[in-house]
Amino acid sequence: MTHSLYEKENLKHLNKLKDLAPEQLQAFSEFNTAVFLEGALTKKEKEIIAVAVAHVTECPYCIDSHTRKAKAEGASLEELVEAVFVVAGVEAGGAVTHSTHMKNANNPEADDTLYARSNLKHLGTLRRYAADGFKGYSNFSSAAVKAGKLSAKFKEIIAVAVAHATQCPYCIDVHTKNAVKAGATKEELSEAVMVTSALLAGGAYAHIANMIQSYVE
Repeated sequence: MTHSLYEKENLKHLNKLKDLAPEQLQAFSEFNTAVFLEGALTKKEKEIIAVAVAHVTECPYCIDSHTRKAKAEGASLEELVEAVFVVAGVEAGGAVTHSTHMKNANNPEADDTLYARSNLKHLGTLRRYAADGFKGYSNFSSAAVKAGKLSAKFKEIIAVAVAHATQCPYCIDVHTKNAVKAGATKEELSEAVMVTSALLAGGAYAHIANMIQSYVE
C-alpha cells in the first residue's frame, strides 16, 4: 500500500476507464476538448482560468496538469500567481458576504429569502465587530483584482469563473457587474464559466484514479 494518496503514478489507473466506462469517458473527453478551444478567450487565458479554478477544487492533479498547459501556452509564473490571488480574494469575499446570514439568523423577523441582494446592507455588522480584520480584507480584496501582469478586466473574468466554483451568488453578482463594467463580453464570461464546469468535472474525473487505487490495494 502506498503511503501517499497523491502520487502522479496513480493517474495510470485512468487508462482503465476505456474498459470501465467507455461511453462516459468519450463524452467527457469531447466536452473537455470543446471547452478549451480558442474562442472569445484565448487558450492561454482559458488555461490561466483553469489553474485558478483548480485552486478552488484543490485538485493537485488539475493544478499540475493545467499549470503545465498554461506555461506551454505562454503564461508566466507572475500571471499564474496573480490569478491564484484572485481566487484567494474571491474565497475571502465569500466568507465575508455570507456573514450577512449570521446577522439574519439572529433576527426572528428576518425574511425567509436566504439570498437577497439586500442582505449585503448588513456587511456593516462585520465591519463594526471586526473592524481591523474587515479593513484588512477590504484592502486585500482590492489588491487581488488590481491590474498587474493580468489586466483588471481579465481578473474580473477569472473572479466570475471562480465565483461559480465557490457557488457564492453574491460573488457572482458583484464580479459579473465589475467584469462587464471593465469591458468583458457575454461570450468571454460564458466561456470562462464553461472552464469552471470542465474543471469541476475534471476534479472528479482525476480522482477516479484514487478510487481505483484504493479498490485494488
